[in-house]
Amino acid sequence: MEPLLETVRVTRAFGGLIAVAGVSFRTYAGQIKAIIGPNGAGKTTLFNVINGFIKPTTGDVRLRGRSLRDLAVHQVARLGISRTFQNVQNFGNMTVLENVMVGRHLMTRTGFLGAGLRLQRMRKEEKHTQRKAYEVLARVGLDHRSSELAENLSFGEQRLLELARAMATEPELILLDEPVSGLNESEKTAMVDILSQLRQQGINLLMVDHDMDLIMNISDEVVVLDRGQKIAEDTPRGVQNNEEVIRAYLGEGIRNA
Repeated sequence: MEPLLETVRVTRAFGGLIAVAGVSFRTYAGQIKAIIGPNGAGKTTLFNVINGFIKPTTGDVRLRGRSLRDLAVHQVARLGISRTFQNVQNFGNMTVLENVMVGRHLMTRTGFLGAGLRLQRMRKEEKHTQRKAYEVLARVGLDHRSSELAENLSFGEQRLLELARAMATEPELILLDEPVSGLNESEKTAMVDILSQLRQQGINLLMVDHDMDLIMNISDEVVVLDRGQKIAEDTPRGVQNNEEVIRAYLGEGIRNA
């Protein structure tokens, strides 16, 4: 089976610091895959390489066999990879609906001139974008807040809004950087339900998080990084019982949990 996403010996150096060192792994359609590791392990740097925010020093990233190495962020997004961030990055002075419409801009075809002249095609496309954005908000339970300014949302709702904007690009794969960080238990439960629904709808997930209960319960496979290197790749149960992972990160308390 062809992998959906593949990193091939990806290395990223910043001067003399090697943040990611020769990391290779694959994700397949229908999977939720997690990347874990202690702070400074290289997780976010690897995400930044995958979505084109930074380029690998050596190695390659491939989506369905196609190299993403030389593509810009918006080109990677057009091919089907979207992203959320550890620190929520919404547009506070825009409405909730407008935030999601921003995510839809990659799907539009009207050029700058058409937008400026308010051509009929542009108006039709704008209505379509608005409708699709509202549908995405309904999927995360924020449709009733569509006209609110994003800055007025609670932190948990901000997380959902950022996820909705990522969903609006109609991606094959969403990179989730600590999606439940800062959420209370009810908000976390709601987020997990939505992530499970996304998998059922055919959207694949690659996630980074420090919440081990989440990782172990929702993931199919887990990649473990330590000081930029991959030290394990296994099922959640296999990772829990890996001696090197226990020493580097999880600690004895996670064994056989």
